[in-house]
Amino acid sequence: MADVLVGIYGASGFGREVLPLVREQLKGTSAEFVFVDDGDVPSSLNGYPIIRYDDFLDRDAQEKRVVFAIANSAIREKLAEKCALDNIPSLSVKADNAVILEEVSMGEGSILCHFTQLTSNIRIGKYFHANIYSYVAHDCVIGDYVTFAPAVRCNGNIVIEDHAYIGTGAVLKQGTPEKPLVIGKGAVVGMGAVVTKDVPTGVTVVGNPARVLEPRKT
Repeated sequence: MADVLVGIYGASGFGREVLPLVREQLKGTSAEFVFVDDGDVPSSLNGYPIIRYDDFLDRDAQEKRVVFAIANSAIREKLAEKCALDNIPSLSVKADNAVILEEVSMGEGSILCHFTQLTSNIRIGKYFHANIYSYVAHDCVIGDYVTFAPAVRCNGNIVIEDHAYIGTGAVLKQGTPEKPLVIGKGAVVGMGAVVTKDVPTGVTVVGNPARVLEPRKT
C-alpha cells in the first residue's frame, strides 16, 4: 500500500508535462503516481498507469491527492467539486525554478510550470494554471479557475475574473491602482493578443490591439 497516491487527473499533453513536476516536488517520498481519466484512453502513459476515477478511489493508500491537469476550467471545477465530496484533497504544484517573491497569496490546487514568476502583492484564487514562461506582475488580483497558456505577460494592476482563459503569448497592458485593467469572468484572450482595455465578461478578444471577435455571419 502506498503512503501517498497522487492522481494526475487528465491523461493528456498537459498531464504529461505536469507529472514530472509532481514527481520532482515529492522526490524522496514514497509517493506513487497514476493518471486518472474516465475517457477512452490507453492503459498507460509514459510508463505510468491510467486508471478510472472509481478505481482511484478503490486503491489502498494512506493518503490520496489529485492534481487537475485539464485546461478547460469548467471541467476542472466539476472535478474539483467531485473530489471534494469524496474527501480527496488537491495538491498544489510548483516547478523547481518557478519564482514567487513576496506578499503573494494563492488558493488550493494551483500549477506553476517551469520558468513562471509571481512578483509581489498578488492575490490568486484556487485552481490557477500558469503554463511555461508566464508571469504575473505586482498588484494583480486573479480569480478562481483562471488558465494561462504558455508565455502570458500579465503586467501590474490587473484584475482577472473567474474562469478567464489567457492564450499563448498574450500581453495584458498594465493598469493603474485607480483603474486596473479588468478581464471579465469567462473571457478568452486569444493567442498573441495585446490587451489595452477592459475585456467584458464572456467574450473572446483577438489581435493587436485586442478587439472582440464577432460571430461569423451565415
